[in-house]
Amino acid sequence: MPQGARRAHLWRFLAITALPASIVAAQAAKEPPRDPSNPVESETGIPVKDALVVEKCGTCHTADAKGNLSRISWVRTTPEGWAQVIRRMSALNGLSLTPTEARGVIRSLSATHGLAPEEAKPVAYLPEHRNINETNIPNETIRQSCAACHAFAQPLSWRRSKAEWSLLRNLHVAMYSQADAQFRKPVEDPTQPVPANGAPKPLPVEVALEYMNRHAPLVTPEWTKWQARQQSAKLGGKWLVNAFLPGKGLYAGEMIVTPASDEDDYATTITLRSLADGSTLTRRGKGLVYTGYSWRGTSSSGPEGARPDAPEDHETRETMLFSSDRKSAEGRWFWGDYKEFGFNVKLTRASAEPTVSAVWPYALKAGAKGATLTLIGDAFPAGLKPADIDLGKGVTVTKIVSASPTQAVLSVDVAADAPVGAHDVGLGGSVLAAGLPIYRKVDYIKVTPETAIARLGGSEKHTPGHAQFDAIGFDAGLDGKPYTPDDVALGPIDVTWTMEEMQTVYYDDDVNYVGKLSQTALFTPAIDGPNPERKWGRNNYGEVWVVATAKNEFDALGKPLKGRSFMVVTVPAYKRWDQPEVAK
Repeated sequence: MPQGARRAHLWRFLAITALPASIVAAQAAKEPPRDPSNPVESETGIPVKDALVVEKCGTCHTADAKGNLSRISWVRTTPEGWAQVIRRMSALNGLSLTPTEARGVIRSLSATHGLAPEEAKPVAYLPEHRNINETNIPNETIRQSCAACHAFAQPLSWRRSKAEWSLLRNLHVAMYSQADAQFRKPVEDPTQPVPANGAPKPLPVEVALEYMNRHAPLVTPEWTKWQARQQSAKLGGKWLVNAFLPGKGLYAGEMIVTPASDEDDYATTITLRSLADGSTLTRRGKGLVYTGYSWRGTSSSGPEGARPDAPEDHETRETMLFSSDRKSAEGRWFWGDYKEFGFNVKLTRASAEPTVSAVWPYALKAGAKGATLTLIGDAFPAGLKPADIDLGKGVTVTKIVSASPTQAVLSVDVAADAPVGAHDVGLGGSVLAAGLPIYRKVDYIKVTPETAIARLGGSEKHTPGHAQFDAIGFDAGLDGKPYTPDDVALGPIDVTWTMEEMQTVYYDDDVNYVGKLSQTALFTPAIDGPNPERKWGRNNYGEVWVVATAKNEFDALGKPLKGRSFMVVTVPAYKRWDQPEVAK
């Protein structure tokens, strides 16, 4: 059977098996058969004009008179989303692309069928490989329908026509047997309205599709506006870097971005200095920009090293979103077999005006006299005077200890009644918003991440998945109540690290088998495989608390402050996906 006929046959099978027989029969009686591989769309598609995309995709995706390619013209997604499509087409349908062609297709489709910055930012944690608890899932029905097997950010990274959302359901039913069972089970979520007049409960997939059609349609005001604004990013020049690395602390420095041969392709040179211990990192890399704002890159200082917590030894992947005015960016530079290590990065474009990009230490205490505060940035003026610097109400610069174009060391007095909170740091016309927290005392500790996952490894087949923690101190803020929006984060504090048993199963002693936690809060999991020392020879998986005990901060009873994080140590990920072609 020719390839095109096989594909049409497959889609007929998908469409028919995904619908109840009664509905299929009723539709057949009312209308002539349609080719499910080329559904009749009621919405206006987005034409595909790029010759490479038409050449590589147009063999199977038919074109209409308006330049639309079937299926493709009715979806939009991130660069990672298009990379997933290419991989699936290569694996299932015989698509053949060189790495250069793949990057070209992804770049083109990201430009014309991508996401606007406002659409990409809420789901940026997915391409940044952040391990977080998703709080954006609206109800339990959608959690079970869309987030039981993958992050909810996966479908939220797409915009589709109604027909395409329906076809995605069919694809899941055809490829994943558990999806068919899950989709056909009536909704049991007590938060969902009860149908009136004894009507049958909706199916979970119907609830999910209704939500996605409403919140992720093909055409949105954000995308329409961005299409008019989108242009070459023009990022060449010097960028000031503020980078926080869990377990290592704050780094500051610069990233020199040099335009390369193709538009929106760049070479980079990165220099960072640890504000905690003074060590420096120098890296070189390359990157490219998708959709006018979305950076994907790599950088390294040389060969891979052996230490998992040493950033200077690893090639680092970079995912950042640049602001629409191209004056700042935020994102994550990450590495590790499970992307578990990474800098949280903020960039600020350097200019002729003074710019403050970071301060050290993290915070100052109310009532402090003669405290040393260091400003890091660029283009600081010669002859800097205390009056040139504004640290907000109650914070006074009494002396400039030393100054250079990129750093100023200050002596600062903080009034006892200085407002608690994150103060702006002003120098000339530059403002580092909320750059200097002022606090009265450390009221509690929060261990981050608050929930974590690590994976056993170390055998020939599976590498370990580490976990890195931090203990962040917090002032309870003006209301004096902890865990409220006005609480003030003060940065990492000095603690002792331990693990404690999580009593999900009695007498299993997980804490003795799952792995080791260092005093730098790096967790190294145990080897995978049956352990003859454990009851029933079980693997070394388990659940534990990661506990931080403050060395110098105490509660009202004089006891050291404590914080903890829940960690699951589980088996290796036996199947993993990545999109190396998205980076350069």
